[in-house]
Amino acid sequence: MWIHGGGFSFGSPADPVTEGAKLAAKGVVLVSIAYRVGQLGFLAHPELSAESPEHVSGNYGLLDMIAGLEWIQKNIAAFGGDPGKVIIFGESAGGIAVSMLCASPLAKGLFHGAISQSGGSFGPPRPVTYPGENMKTLEQAEADGEAYMKRLGVSSITEMRNIQAENLPLGMGMGGAWPIIDGYVIPDDQYVLYDEGKFNDVPILVGYNSDEGASFTRTSDPKAFMNDVNQRYGEFADELLAAYPVGEENVPRTARDLVRDAAFGWHTWSWARLQSSKGTSKVFYYYFDQHPDYPEDSPRYGYGSPHGQDVPYVFMNLDPNNPNTTQSDLELSEAIGTYWTNFAKYGDPNGETVPEWPAFSESNPEVMYLGPTPHVGPVPGAESLEVLDGYFRWRRTEEGRAWVQ
Repeated sequence: MWIHGGGFSFGSPADPVTEGAKLAAKGVVLVSIAYRVGQLGFLAHPELSAESPEHVSGNYGLLDMIAGLEWIQKNIAAFGGDPGKVIIFGESAGGIAVSMLCASPLAKGLFHGAISQSGGSFGPPRPVTYPGENMKTLEQAEADGEAYMKRLGVSSITEMRNIQAENLPLGMGMGGAWPIIDGYVIPDDQYVLYDEGKFNDVPILVGYNSDEGASFTRTSDPKAFMNDVNQRYGEFADELLAAYPVGEENVPRTARDLVRDAAFGWHTWSWARLQSSKGTSKVFYYYFDQHPDYPEDSPRYGYGSPHGQDVPYVFMNLDPNNPNTTQSDLELSEAIGTYWTNFAKYGDPNGETVPEWPAFSESNPEVMYLGPTPHVGPVPGAESLEVLDGYFRWRRTEEGRAWVQ
């Protein structure tokens, strides 16, 4: 079951890049679901919570995903599928949603394996959110909902419901457009849930792209970048800037990797470590790194694989007639499609036609590098991740929680 990305605010299962015929041809039944996005999918408000038997609101988009899984359980056999062998997979917001479903008691037993591409949601809640620290509590989200209502110039949920959908301001940046810790769909801080063994223990295949930071770094000015780091990380800023150094005149890959790891790398690494130590199911960890070696005089010199580049490779929908598509691209796409569908069938990506992919554990922290020649290697930037881990640990202390209030 494919869960599309789009920051929980846009996106569609009808994107031609994610057309699933080629994956299905490898012997799986592929279902792509739609779910509510933006404020229609995730707005919390005290009046909405009062209407709910569970006294919560928000997370409607996640409930849509769970409804999709329930539909599969009831109906997929009629399409030749096996309701006892359901794999969820998604990228970006879809990959984050996969991790949330892995931690939600409402999804227990509805799926049997999970693939997350550039996902994971293991950061603690924060009133002012950042990539990788996107979560809010129900109370915080309800306050956002009240501010949203005020922006609309109405005074009740009834009045909001009378507004035509096309007249509603929707999307990121206004509050109410992201899943929340509601105590029901998402019971708690996901890191805490995993640390306590409270998760759906199924095999996982998780990873991210080599230069995700290229898609999310807001400035090329090193001074502005350092100011942003100081604002977000406080007393940890200097240590993080030493681990992810900025250039004197630019923001190089070394610095962008802080943005990558804060949003994706640390979450994938933490998920893999927690699952392999607290659960019994296998963990497979990857690092997607497929790109030209740009010459030094190119504006793209030093750049790797940006956010979302992996999606057409996974769906095997690269255009072979595009002059930029290489034989290496097509071969890698074939390997990834095989890995993903093997995992769907067997809970393990390995097979006769692809290089051996060992399971990850803290004692055997091996990662599959998906590039021109797929191979096994160490966790990328492990020493820097340890520094970032110190920040996230501190954020969960009493001092760290008080600092962001």
